[in-house]
Order: sequence, then C-alpha cells, then structure tokens
Amino acid sequence: MSVIEEIKESFKTGSVLTKLIYVNLGVFVAVKLVQVVFFLFGAGEAATFTIIHWLAVPAGISELITRPWTIFTYMFLHEGFLHILFNILWLYWFGRIFLEYLDGRKLFGVYILGGLAGAFLYILAFNLFPAFSQILPVARALGASAAVLAIVISISVYVPNYTITLLFLGPVKLKYIAAVMVVLDIISIAGANPGGHIAHLGGALFGWFYIRQYRQGTDLTRGVTVVSQKIVSWFKPPAKMKVEYKKTASDHDYLMQKAERQKRIDDILDKISKSGYDSLTKEEKEILFRISNKP
Repeated sequence: MSVIEEIKESFKTGSVLTKLIYVNLGVFVAVKLVQVVFFLFGAGEAATFTIIHWLAVPAGISELITRPWTIFTYMFLHEGFLHILFNILWLYWFGRIFLEYLDGRKLFGVYILGGLAGAFLYILAFNLFPAFSQILPVARALGASAAVLAIVISISVYVPNYTITLLFLGPVKLKYIAAVMVVLDIISIAGANPGGHIAHLGGALFGWFYIRQYRQGTDLTRGVTVVSQKIVSWFKPPAKMKVEYKKTASDHDYLMQKAERQKRIDDILDKISKSGYDSLTKEEKEILFRISNKP
C-alpha cells in the first residue's frame, strides 16, 4: 500500500479528531504548494496575499459580505509552520481527553461553533472599539486557535479536576491550564496580535457556554451534525439497487413435484393400512400432520 493510500485509509477509518487534524494539515500543505508554484513564476507575495484574501476572515463588514465563506475557511488556514504545529498539538492533546468523555460528533460541533464564535467576537470587537479603526480595512484573522480553544475550555469545564503531567511542572489540573490560557489572551489584546487573542476568547466563551447548556440538557452541536451529514450525503454515490432473479418452476416441473408428493402420501397410507399408525417413522408422521392441517 502506497503512502497516499495509507493516508486515505487512515482518514476514512480515523476518528473525527484524526479527520480534523488531516484537514488542517492538508489545507496547510496545499496553500504552501500553491505559493511555491506562484513563487517560481515570480509572483510569490501576490500568491500569499491572494490566498489569505480569499480564505482568511476580514474584520470589515463590507468586505465580509463579499466573502461570507471565510468565517468557516479561516479556522483551517495557517501561514507559519509553528502556528499550525502548536494548534495541532493542542487539538490532539485536548481532543483525546474530550473523546474520553464526549463523542466525536460533539467534538466536531464544538470545533466549528467555537471557530464561528471566535470570528464573531473578532469582527464585533474590531468594529466596536476605536483602537482598531485604523487597521479595520486590512485586518484579517486566520488559524484554528479559536476552534481549538473552544475544545480546551469545554473539556476543562466538563472535567475540571482531570490531571495531566506537564514538562517541568508535573501534574496540573485542566481548570488551571484553562484559566491561565484565558488570562494570557486577555492581557495580550494590547499586544501585536489583538485580533487573534480576541478570537481565542470568543472560542473560549463558546466552550464554557456549550458545557453549561449541555449540563442542562441542551446539545448545541446537534444542528452542526444535521447540516454536516446533509452535506456529506451530497457527495456520496447513490446506492445501487440489488436485483435478484428468481427462477419460477415450469408447469411440467410443478406437475412432477405434485405427483411425487401424492405418491409419498399414498405410500404412507398403504403402510398404515398394513401395519398400523405406530409403524410410521417420525418423518412420515410429520408429513401426515402437515397434510391434515392444510386448509
């Protein structure tokens, strides 16, 4: 089996967590390959700008209206290797813990809705606060961080005392990790990447809100499941109808079978007249019983 076939099989049979990781990696590699092609033809920077322009979510409402799909595509888009590396690692670590207590359908729903919540808070903040007015026309967000943080916070709220071992720190409960991440994002808003940290907080807020609603009996990811299953069904080939042909007996065969059954019955009746009913075998008694009970 080739490497490509192994990857396809792993994607097909893997969990939702595996699929999310593969999609993020696949988009990253595809974007980089396109950039290489453009670079070789002398348009490297233009390619990067074009890809980000069409896939990253813009903060400006007027620009967002022309590219509404970016509220989804941005959460699978990464530029730098370290950016995607850390997002994939966090997704893998906390996604596995998530799947210990909740299922893959919920994991996918939290990822998507957390990413949407991150985009919403990012757009809202950049259009609301004067601090972002100058960079609003060119501001764009990309990366899975908001979606990943939604998973981190949701499972940390669901099992806050779950303990993992961190390098140099030892055993640490999830609730402390989640709290530190949220605090770091809040105090980093005034730094070099305010949009990214605001989007993180949007994902974190959704993760907290999701578990709060889930404990009250409301699963906010059900809608995502219905829509995703509908979309998947569009790409599935139609089921093939299985037609079976049953050969019917001819008149001659039917008459032959009827004559054989009648002869068998006659033989049984002759045996009774000569030796009595008790002389019949078990099989012969069953034949007589079936005949006597036919309407």
